[in-house]
Amino acid sequence: MDRNDGHHPSETTLVLMTSDASAKPAPASPPAVDATVSGQRPAPGEAFVLLVEDNPINQVVALEFLALMGLKTQLARNGQEALDLCERAAPSLVLMDIQMPGMDGLECARRLREQQAQGRLPRFPILALTAHALDSDVADSLKAGMDEHLTKPLDFLTLRRRLARWLDLPQLND
Repeated sequence: MDRNDGHHPSETTLVLMTSDASAKPAPASPPAVDATVSGQRPAPGEAFVLLVEDNPINQVVALEFLALMGLKTQLARNGQEALDLCERAAPSLVLMDIQMPGMDGLECARRLREQQAQGRLPRFPILALTAHALDSDVADSLKAGMDEHLTKPLDFLTLRRRLARWLDLPQLND
């Protein structure tokens, strides 16, 4: 079914894949040292998004989507890595997978919110990006401190609209 309604990237979809130990992870983007850490929305081109995702294919797709939006990004492959990266440079927004090895996304969100409550990190939105779509999954995400619960598969324009609630995004070129 063709759904192209004049928006060029609308057919690109982030697809949840099962873990494949033989797949090579996407290279991490360099840290954005000039990330905005105040409570204000960063200006277009200043937003720094931390993607927390263990699946190599989802990493590649999500990082490409974020790059197409003109966003600076950094990749964490699990919750502990995300905590470490946030302590070094607080992001403007975190896109957090829920089910990961080691520390999962819910525990990571709880720890980030605890650090924010202690004044060790500035406040930033955390958005769950997961295949878990039951009402109980959404409730668990929000209870852990997530600001939104986005479900995969997620197409480019939907992701852009959701991120635009939290960040000032550069305009797309037609």
